[in-house]
Amino acid sequence: MYDMDERTSDANNKKKFIREMIIYLLVIVISVIFVPKYIAQRTVVDGESMMNTLSDGDNLIVEKISYRFSNPDRFDIVVFYPFGKEENEYYIKRVIGLPGEHVSIHDSSIYIDGELLEENYGMDPIRYAGTASNGIMLGEDEYFLIGDNRLESYDSRYPEIGPVSKDKIAGRAVLRIYPFKKFGLIR
Repeated sequence: MYDMDERTSDANNKKKFIREMIIYLLVIVISVIFVPKYIAQRTVVDGESMMNTLSDGDNLIVEKISYRFSNPDRFDIVVFYPFGKEENEYYIKRVIGLPGEHVSIHDSSIYIDGELLEENYGMDPIRYAGTASNGIMLGEDEYFLIGDNRLESYDSRYPEIGPVSKDKIAGRAVLRIYPFKKFGLIR
């Protein structure tokens, strides 16, 4: 009789172990696949187009949830895929123009619907207005994105990039995690 109880106990322990392993495996799969694709991911800044706000090599956390329920706001720093997500080439820029707005650049100043945009993110004068020199009207799902380093940024001013549709925006940069001395929220 004792042997039967012992075998039942061993069988229950094996079932419990298998159940726990399945749960651990599911947690790992969700963490590795689901979280980076749909919730948040680490991104590394490559280049100087967002100086002085972000530096080459900064590691950021990009959250991907809020833009599923709302739209990017002016001055958000976003990660986007200028040539589509299948290309795996992403850029990090600041939202300047919102859907339905007219964006123009004259004499190093940005104008939204004819009004001077009050902002202090760009450190250098804008020497290349590009597509915004004659003004550009954004569509109902388009954003005008510019890097803070106006002299070194390849952005919506260039016809190859142009206005960026919301479906190309992966998420909003919210936290710098490295270098540690600059750890903190991104503004």
